[in-house]
Amino acid sequence: MSARSRHIAAVFTRRWLAGAVRSGLGLTGAARRRAAFARQWRLAFAELGPAFIKLGQLISVRPDEFSREMVAEMAVMQDSVSPLPASVIRQVIAEEFGRTPEQLFASFDDEPIASASIAQVHGAVLAHEVRPVWGDVMSAGTQVVVKVVRPGAAAAVLGDMAEARRLLDGVRRLGMLKDVDLHALLDEFEDSVKRELDLRIEAHVADRFSFDFREDPKIEVPRVVWRATTARVLTMERMYGWRLTDLDDAAKEGIDGRALAIYGATAFMRQVMIHGRYHADLHPANLFVTPKDTIAYLDFGIVGHLTKTEREDIAQVLAGMVYRDAARALRYSERLGVHVPPEKVPVVTRELDELLDSMLGPEGPRDFRHFGLGFLSLLRRHGIEIPTGYGLLVKSLATVEGCARSLYPDIDIMDVARPFVTQLIGESMGRPELLQERIERAFRAAMRELVA
Repeated sequence: MSARSRHIAAVFTRRWLAGAVRSGLGLTGAARRRAAFARQWRLAFAELGPAFIKLGQLISVRPDEFSREMVAEMAVMQDSVSPLPASVIRQVIAEEFGRTPEQLFASFDDEPIASASIAQVHGAVLAHEVRPVWGDVMSAGTQVVVKVVRPGAAAAVLGDMAEARRLLDGVRRLGMLKDVDLHALLDEFEDSVKRELDLRIEAHVADRFSFDFREDPKIEVPRVVWRATTARVLTMERMYGWRLTDLDDAAKEGIDGRALAIYGATAFMRQVMIHGRYHADLHPANLFVTPKDTIAYLDFGIVGHLTKTEREDIAQVLAGMVYRDAARALRYSERLGVHVPPEKVPVVTRELDELLDSMLGPEGPRDFRHFGLGFLSLLRRHGIEIPTGYGLLVKSLATVEGCARSLYPDIDIMDVARPFVTQLIGESMGRPELLQERIERAFRAAMRELVA
C-alpha cells in the first residue's frame, strides 16, 4: 500500500470512528446516525483534497444513490484551493497560443477571480472585436474571464481515484457499502473530470444554451471567445451580478425577485420539457441576478439530456403528482427505467399515495423537493434501482425550486410546470402511433363490456 493510500485509509478510519461516537455508537435514531456519518464523510473529503472534493460534489447531485443527509452535506462542499502563481498560468497560455497574455488581450489580471482543483480563473479585456457563435458582437474593451486548466490537475485527481479504487476493493471484501455501486460512481466521476479537463466541451455546451435562449431577453449565457479557447484555456464573456446569497443587495437596486423567480423556474422547465438539455448544477454559485434584471447562467460542467419520449414520460410523472395518481407516476417512471418488481408494486403504490397525500393535503408543503426526494428515498428503501438520469433530474428540479424560493418563498413549482406538462401530454396523445394504440385498447375494452 502506498503512502497516499495509507493516508486516505487513516482519514476515513478516523472520521468513521468520529461518526460512530457522535451517533451514540448506533444507539440514536436512524436519521441522526445518517446525519452524523454524512458530516464526517464531508469533512474527510475536504481534508483529502481536490479529487475527493470533486467526488463530493458529484455525490451531491446523486440522490438516487445516496441518502438525503449525505446529499445535503456534500452540497455545501466548496471546490476552492490555494491559487497557483500567475507565472504558471501565463506559461500555460503561452504554450497553448504561442503568445503571452498581453499579446492576446488588451490587459490580463494576475490576481485570480477563483481557484479550484481543476482550473483557475483570471480576468482580462479584449483587444479586438470578436464575433461569437451566438449573440451580439463583442467589441474591443469587453471584459472577459480566462479559465485555465491547472498543470498536473489530471494526474493528481485521477491518481487519487486510482488509490480510492484500491481501497474500495478492501471495503467490499469486508462486506461494507454493498448498497452503492461505488466503482460505477468512480467511473462516472472520471468521465466527468475528463470532460472538465477539455474546456472546449464546456464552451460548446454554453453555445448550445445561447442558441436555446437566443430570443429570450431575460436569460443570459456568457459568449465564448473561440479564438482564445483551447482544451486547456477557455475565454468567455464576464458576467456581473448578485449571487442568490446576496439578494438583499439586489432588492435595494430595484430587482424584482418575485418576477425573476417565476421566470427562472419557467426557463428551467423549457430546458427540460422543450429543449431536452438542462443545466444540472444550478446551485447559488452558478446563477447571477444581473443589474439588467436578468438571469445569467454560469458553469456548464454538469448537463442533463432528454429525448422527446423521455420528456413526454416525465410530463406524465408530474401529472401523476399533480392529480395524486400514484399508479400513473409509477407506470411512466417504469418507462424511464425505474423497474418495480411486480410483488412490490402494491406496497410502493400505497406508500407513494401516502407521500402525495402528505404533500398535497391542506397542511402539506406543496413542494417538488418533498415529493421528488421522498420518492427516491421510497425507492431506495425498497431496494429498487434508480437510473442515473432520473435521479439527476429529480435533484435538479428540487434545486431549481430551492433557488426560486430564495427569490419568491411562496412559488409553486407545479403551477410553473403545468403548461409544459399539458402541452407535452397533448402532443403525445395526438401522435398517430399512440392514437392508434389507444383506439385499439378502447375497442377491446368496449367489446369486453358487450360480451360480458
